[in-house]
Amino acid sequence: MSTIAWSWTYFWTVWFFVIYSDNLTKVRLFFMFLNTLTPKFYVALTGTSSLISGLILIFEWWYFRKYGTSFIEQVSVSHLRPLLGGVDNSSPTNSNSSNGDADSNRQSVSECKVWRNPLNLFRGAEYNRYTWVTGREPLTYYDMNLSAQDHQTFFTCDSDHLRPADAIMQKAWRERNPQARISAAHESLELEELHGCVCATASILLAEEEATTIVEAEKLFKQALKTGEGCYRRSQQLQHHGAQYEAQHRRDTNVLVYIKRRLAMCSRKLGRTREAVKMLRDLMKEFPLLSMFNIHENLLESLLELQNYADVQAVLAKYDDISLPKSATICYTAALLKARAVSDKFSPEAASRRGLSTAEMNAVEAIHRAVEFNPHVPKYLLEMKSLILPPEHILKRGDSEAIAYAFFHLQHWKRVEGALNLLHCTWEGTFRMIPYPLEKGHLFYPYPICTETADRELLPMFHEVSVYPKKELPFFILFTAGLCSFTAMLALLTHQFPELMGVFAKAFLSTLFAPLNFIMEKVESILPSSLWHQLTRI
Repeated sequence: MSTIAWSWTYFWTVWFFVIYSDNLTKVRLFFMFLNTLTPKFYVALTGTSSLISGLILIFEWWYFRKYGTSFIEQVSVSHLRPLLGGVDNSSPTNSNSSNGDADSNRQSVSECKVWRNPLNLFRGAEYNRYTWVTGREPLTYYDMNLSAQDHQTFFTCDSDHLRPADAIMQKAWRERNPQARISAAHESLELEELHGCVCATASILLAEEEATTIVEAEKLFKQALKTGEGCYRRSQQLQHHGAQYEAQHRRDTNVLVYIKRRLAMCSRKLGRTREAVKMLRDLMKEFPLLSMFNIHENLLESLLELQNYADVQAVLAKYDDISLPKSATICYTAALLKARAVSDKFSPEAASRRGLSTAEMNAVEAIHRAVEFNPHVPKYLLEMKSLILPPEHILKRGDSEAIAYAFFHLQHWKRVEGALNLLHCTWEGTFRMIPYPLEKGHLFYPYPICTETADRELLPMFHEVSVYPKKELPFFILFTAGLCSFTAMLALLTHQFPELMGVFAKAFLSTLFAPLNFIMEKVESILPSSLWHQLTRI
């Protein structure tokens, strides 16, 4: 076997020299061609290279800003690596890792659950008015589609087809065209007047989408409240008569809670804050188990507007519990209350000299806790980033939640003297405690990696999505930027100093091919020229 291997090695070595000797004349002709090139050729070559690399750089930068990754890197990982054998699905190690990836994917999906914004605005009275003034759409199709799914879940049931008015509304909630939905709601109300049908959801839809002011919306919600309370009482008496009646009662409960909550929000927007607080407290007492609406966040915002900080602390004591899910409203309101106790006298210079007191340390720790939960909020509170209208759905710990919180709570932070100054001095210290936020957190789970993708679907295109942790520029963007700059500099130097750059180019190419020429000269000196002549004739 060793003899065969040696013979094959000898054969390929001889074959290489034969092929090279056959192309030796062509190589020498190539060098002669290089010596005849004029400086204009090098100017054209470097200029074209600079233009092409510049275009690649622009495309890579646009793709990175839009999708958060490098196009070249994505193509190499997705298409070239499998072709080069970079993935081996047959090994048990990979199967185990794939199971781990699946588990992590399931965890990220649960972390990236989208929630209904408890303080979402009214479409007709607020979102549409913004569109009329600016010409921009504040809501994305994905956000509105999620709202349509929520409406179908909360406001419909399987027995709706038995009642004509409810059957019309069942179709209306699925309709994509706003005008078609509004027309269907009017049709449902006409049936109610003609045939005595009862349908509270028609008034809800008109209050949300057709009313152009909060006063009009409140009037329609009060009309829906009368109808909704009657439906709720009737279904409450029949809920134990079968699954159909139980589903209908569940729907009527959701409708009644939604109407009362929106009426409280109307009162809050119209300046009747105490009335809104009373309505929200009564609603939470009447339906204590319906935590999915997060009514306590509406209550917290209204109490902060009244500057009733003792009641705010009482609500936090109930809902800021380790067993309950957190939110930016919970964490940042707790930080605001602790900052309020020390912020009016806080001075970073004095604190650096004497150290932090116990109360100041508690306030700083509360701010660090809030920032770890949602690191996007401080830039909006400190007005380092412009606010937009909050979406109808938010992603906890994401940019969408930060916008929704800051939109309603920035005024409460400004009202507490020194609170924003304390936040400005301390919030960035959070990141020293969590150097690798995607791998390990301090007080919460590691920061989910899926927030950027979900926020890009929830927030409008004109908003620059906040990304955490800040992504470094991909290698290919840096590479193409360097290549573009280098070739542009070469083109400029060649244009300004053609003779000198021509000498440099020829010297560079000669140096590049010098080792190859040296090897061939040694081979020619060792082997007789007759042997070369015989080998080239084979």
